[in-house]
Amino acid sequence: MSKAFTKESDGDEDDDLALPPLPPGGRNYMTPQGYARLRTELLQLIDEERPKTVEVVSWAAKNGDRSENGDYLYGKKRLREIDRRIRFLTKRLDIAEVADPSAHFGKDQVFFGATVTYADAQGDEHTITIKGIDEVDNLQGEVSWIAPIARALLKAREGDEVQFMSPGGLQVLEVLEVRYPEPGQA
Repeated sequence: MSKAFTKESDGDEDDDLALPPLPPGGRNYMTPQGYARLRTELLQLIDEERPKTVEVVSWAAKNGDRSENGDYLYGKKRLREIDRRIRFLTKRLDIAEVADPSAHFGKDQVFFGATVTYADAQGDEHTITIKGIDEVDNLQGEVSWIAPIARALLKAREGDEVQFMSPGGLQVLEVLEVRYPEPGQA
């Protein structure tokens, strides 16, 4: 078969695979700060990075042979990456449901946006913050609200014990403290 009739993939089909899965009927909860951060990234890509890349590709295309033109080839690849990220961010922001965790300030029950300190069976204390799928930073002790540990802790109160099925087996966790940001604070 001629190469002209084979499908070349630029990776666009994988867009939906990059989306972290939501539970059936679930919502894409986000904190106001997470929503603002993703919106800022989207606007920066649309207003700054994409136009600059298009300019470089256009300039490189005028320089002749495109098959050996590194600026052209890299620019086209980067343009596809930018467009893919723009589609991803647009989809995620369209289905986002902004939930302000400060609405629960002063409460001792675990909801979205809570910072929870818990103890495991060995007595080791851990602190996590429950956030949206698209805004989680694991290195900062943040977990997605659909993560198994977060689902086990949701709706528990300070002093409650919850069961959590970890890869190592069933664990019992004691909720020691539940905190929310003060209203009006980031």
